[in-house]
Order: sequence, then structure tokens, then C-alpha cells
Amino acid sequence: MKKKLVILLMVTSMVASIFGCSKDESSSAKYTVGICQFAQHEALDAATKGFKDALKAELGDDVTFDEQNANNESPACSTIINGFVSSNVDLILANATPALQAAAAGTTEIPILGTSITNYEDALGLKDFKGTVGGNISGTSDLAPLDEQAAMIKEIFPNAKNIGLLYCSAEPNSFYQVKTIKGYLEDMGYTCTYYAFSDSNDISAITTSAAESSDVIYVPTDNTVASNKELINNICLEAKVPVVAGEEGIALGCGVVTLSMTYYDLGYATGKMAAKILRDEADISTMPIEYAPNFVKKYNAKNCEELGITVPEGYEALK
Repeated sequence: MKKKLVILLMVTSMVASIFGCSKDESSSAKYTVGICQFAQHEALDAATKGFKDALKAELGDDVTFDEQNANNESPACSTIINGFVSSNVDLILANATPALQAAAAGTTEIPILGTSITNYEDALGLKDFKGTVGGNISGTSDLAPLDEQAAMIKEIFPNAKNIGLLYCSAEPNSFYQVKTIKGYLEDMGYTCTYYAFSDSNDISAITTSAAESSDVIYVPTDNTVASNKELINNICLEAKVPVVAGEEGIALGCGVVTLSMTYYDLGYATGKMAAKILRDEADISTMPIEYAPNFVKKYNAKNCEELGITVPEGYEALK
């Protein structure tokens, strides 16, 4: 009898122990999120900050971040992603297209959220894209209404004839933007010319060529442009050629006007998506890509004054 009682007590203790452990583990659950940011510049920095702030607001101390920057090197994205996969992070934030491409190639299991991605269809080579990537990928897009950006160029530079489209050929989303806006601008009567540089090594020569042959230069949301704003600004201001930018960070660095949204808000929206996946166990395969709801016309007061450009009403000054 004593032996049976001892065994019963041992079993009871083990069961209590098991349930006790389960409760403790669930109450102290932690999520590790790997952040791969392609380059360091204002737009991507703001998106990462917004993402982290949103997740902290939603999950508090239950989330930690492994934040790494590829310093504008695509191969470094693959190295970073492989590290995240090896350490089995709970979710990956891929900030910019090269980071998203590396993440998509690196894992089909870990949830991946993209941000600062212009066009998921081109970035991932999707067919019949209808707003949802599927699999383990979703995220947010920074795609601006390119027809409205073209209309803005017409509004401010109605007498211009030649528009130079300056972009990095290594960034598929950049080509998507210049190709699309080219159609709108040509319908308005402008002559458009592509000026593509392969990386930061030839950006000076290509920008100089564009400035020599263009009345206005358009640059999309391009990471290499964003990392070389000062260089572009020096060349174009000296040539007295205005630059219209696809986003406000570039416009503040080398442009005169932009129609843009706030990358912090875009990152914040991505962070709220991450919270749904991590805490609420939302199915990422059914989550559609989200887009910025608001775009604002903004101008660079310093560059506009230097180039003698009068901005119409309805534009906000960049700060």
C-alpha cells in the first residue's frame, strides 16, 4: 500500500511539474525577429524604426531584435538571412528589395515581411499577382501613384522638353518605376531618356551625362540614389537641372519636389502585421500586401530657391 501511495504521489508530482513548466514557458514566451536592412539611409532607417516601435507597442518585452545592415551589398543580404535561418528566428523583416529577394531564397518556412518594396510582382518574379504573395511572404509597399508624380512634373515644369530618368539598373523596382512613369510623361508630350548606372562607381558619370542632356531629372525610390544624394545634388545644382524624387528622403537630399509617404508609418504598419503573425498566429499566406494610404506633395525650399523654382500652393516644405 505504501509503495502504491509513493508511486501515486510521484505521478501527481510529475504531472504538476509538467503543467507548471508549460505555464511558466508560455508566460515568458519570447519572439526573436531578424531585421535585414539593405542600406543605411533615411527612408530605410525610418521604416525599420517604425517596425520596431510597432512591435514593441504590441508585444512589449516579449520581442527582441537581431538587426543587421547589408551596407548596400546584395551578397551581404544572403549572408545575413542565412544567419537568421540558422538561429531559427521567429520572423524576418526584409527592408528593401534585395533583402526580400535574399529572404525568399533563404527560407520557405520562417514568416517574411517585406517593407520599402515598390513592386512585389517584379521583385519576386510573380505571375498573375493579385495582391497576395502566398507562402511565407507578405508585407508593405512604398509604391507611389506614378501618374500623379508625372502630373506633378507637368504642373511645375510645363515648358520642359527632355526628362532624364536616373536609376540603378541593379534594382528591379527602380526600373519598374521609371518604365511606368515614362509612359505617363510621354503621353504628356515629354521626351524621356533612361540614364542607368550599375552601382555607386558609375553614378557620377551617368548623373553628369543626364544633367547635360535633360531639362528635368526624375529619380525613383532607389537605394543607390538614396545613398549618394549629396553627389547627385552637387552635380545637378551646378548644372541648374532640377531633380524630382520618388520619396522625401531623396528629395531633401538632392531634389526639388516629391509626392511621397512617410516610411516610418510604412514600417509601423509592417510591425502591426508582424504582431498579428507572432501573437495572434495569423496566416501570412493569406495576408495581402498593404499600401500607404496617404501621399503628400512636398518641396525642398533650399533647392527650389537656388534654382528659382516657384512651387504652387498645396505643397509642404520638407524638414
